[in-house]
Amino acid sequence: MKNSMILLVEDNPDDEALTLRALKKNNIENNIFVVRDGVQALDFLFCTNAYTDRDPHDLPQLILLDIKLPKMDGLEVLRRIRADERTHLVPVVILTSSKEEQDLVESYKGGANSYVRKPVDFNEFIEAMRQLGLYWLVLNEFPPR
Repeated sequence: MKNSMILLVEDNPDDEALTLRALKKNNIENNIFVVRDGVQALDFLFCTNAYTDRDPHDLPQLILLDIKLPKMDGLEVLRRIRADERTHLVPVVILTSSKEEQDLVESYKGGANSYVRKPVDFNEFIEAMRQLGLYWLVLNEFPPR
């Protein structure tokens, strides 16, 4: 699949490793940046604090965003992404283990492009990542930046 950037926002090291392994197993060769809380995600996207040297025009092609995050939850991160002119069109896939209907509803209200529950079974997770990668990184057409 073509090379571009994915931002993974995930605080659980096991889920991070699982996601990275599933992406690699599906030959998703993108630059994958991992941040571990909501504040870091916004710093990365808006090139602040530790990320001031990052090119602000180099936006991810896809953001994989967990909901339950330290410092700032994923729903607030999503609201801020959608509220900013620079990032409001970047596709955001909520990737969560939450089974709460409220999280699902709030994610779509906040502007999520997709909501995926992390399967417990690794083979199911690999397949979910394959489908996500195929759709968001190959088939989907993005608006010009």
